[in-house]
Amino acid sequence: MNIQNKTVLVLGGWGLVGNAVSRKLVDENPRRIIITSLKLSEAQDAVEKLRKEFPHKGEDYFVPWGGDVFVRNEFKDLNRMSLLADKEKRSILMQDVMEELTEKILKSSALYNLLSTYKPEIIIDCINTATAIAYQDVYSTYRSIFKAIKTNAGYDELVSEAEKLLCTLYIPQLIRHVQILYSSMSEVKSEIYIKIGTSGTGGMGLNIPYTHSEEKPSRVLLSKSSIAGAHTLLLFLMARTPNGPITKEIKPTAAIAWKKIEYGEIKKRGQPIELVDVPVTEAVPLKDKFVLCSDKQYRTTGQTLKSVFIDTGENGIFSKGEFETITAQKQMEFVTPEEISDVVIYEIKGGNTGHDIVSSLDHATMEPTYRAGYLQHMAVKKLAQLEKENNVSSVAFELLGPPRLSKLLYEIHLISLFCKTMKDILISSPDDLSEKCFEAVSENSKLRSEIISIGIPILLPDGGSLLRSGTIKIPAFRGENILDITKENIEKWSNEGWIDLRPSNMAKWQTRIKELIAEAEKIPASETSSMHVRTKEYWNNFDEINIGKICSWLFIHEEQGTRMKA
Repeated sequence: MNIQNKTVLVLGGWGLVGNAVSRKLVDENPRRIIITSLKLSEAQDAVEKLRKEFPHKGEDYFVPWGGDVFVRNEFKDLNRMSLLADKEKRSILMQDVMEELTEKILKSSALYNLLSTYKPEIIIDCINTATAIAYQDVYSTYRSIFKAIKTNAGYDELVSEAEKLLCTLYIPQLIRHVQILYSSMSEVKSEIYIKIGTSGTGGMGLNIPYTHSEEKPSRVLLSKSSIAGAHTLLLFLMARTPNGPITKEIKPTAAIAWKKIEYGEIKKRGQPIELVDVPVTEAVPLKDKFVLCSDKQYRTTGQTLKSVFIDTGENGIFSKGEFETITAQKQMEFVTPEEISDVVIYEIKGGNTGHDIVSSLDHATMEPTYRAGYLQHMAVKKLAQLEKENNVSSVAFELLGPPRLSKLLYEIHLISLFCKTMKDILISSPDDLSEKCFEAVSENSKLRSEIISIGIPILLPDGGSLLRSGTIKIPAFRGENILDITKENIEKWSNEGWIDLRPSNMAKWQTRIKELIAEAEKIPASETSSMHVRTKEYWNNFDEINIGKICSWLFIHEEQGTRMKA
């Protein structure tokens, strides 16, 4: 269809893909572009930047709108947790989702009011719907209600927890969202709806090593994939409905990046990460019970975490180590938002890119690209350059997980402080490696502070003491604040997300490096075909220790987290 002189609504227009789509739309000369985001300030920020980039379009060409499109209009600017905490609002929210769709429920919804106000002919939905619904985490709600039952809680508490459970059920929310979307589009006569979907795992399978402290594969992560799949099939049905809007879905199966690369303050949920410091002398003895949330007041340094980072939009910010691990070949790899926006515009105009999953469920996924693979080297080079300029090491931030990646990145980083090549690691004894890592942690308060401040504890060489701050990622909070300290638990927690300075773990690192070197050395020098990626040249003849590359190799081999399709 022709985009010229049409009103275009970009849901999630502040995000990485939404911004790229909005910019690409300008060349098609629509009548106006409505930019939405969960927060009005985000939508206004996106609009302000677009107005500066395209000043000739006038003040009214880009229109900001803020709010949650999954709730009724009067709740759109409220935090979901506050809705669930308010008995009266929670009851309304529950009925809006669980009752039959009535005219009253439809017309009270934020999405209906948005569409009826602007009457867009074209809707491009860049909201990560699967994440928005699945990460309400029905399993956490279940644990709360189970605990209430187990402790013989009072009637009012049981009712409250049961209502919260009903409000967080995934499928009813998704069904209601699609019902309201379809009814609203039909009423305002929208002509085309195109969704930017997700696979939920960045294109990887059930062996995905990137989870959020849950079992592997994570139930919450698989919930996200399940919602994404259910959403696709509902859109498939919507596309088969006579007189409905043309419906398409683009489903990238790789990480999407990037927005910017720079040095600055690292923030979590919009707030700076405050650095705390715990000297080695205050290590926690590991015996009897383990307290997840300690009442102890930890001393702050007065500083916040600052480092080199790459901003990937809705997916948050990554350190150099995290970005390089995730985007390495046979991991998630990545696709750029500009490539996605090219596909979106072409599909709207009637082109056939082969990436509309509604038309071809089996062959529509958008894989990692040549351009992204080429640009990955540029991004890593820029990150490394900024590391050098700012005299920092961009290792891990632990904003998205998994804690195991942060643990591995920091362990090999600590080793690299005194072992300059891979083969240097093999020369030392495990006891020597352990001692030198302990010295680095003991003497470098900045390094120590950064590690424990992001929630990664440090298990000292004796295996009986732990350096930690008030934030701790492993063991994850499961409703119980006090856990048993056993040999089995220490092994489990140190494997999942504790930096382990014990000699036994140093020996494990030596075994890993031996296997890595052996794998590369098995490839004959005469073998120059495209068969192999991780050759001796890839590892720079083992003359450097690249933490991101090493951890991606570990996730492929140790975690069995390889990508099957590229």
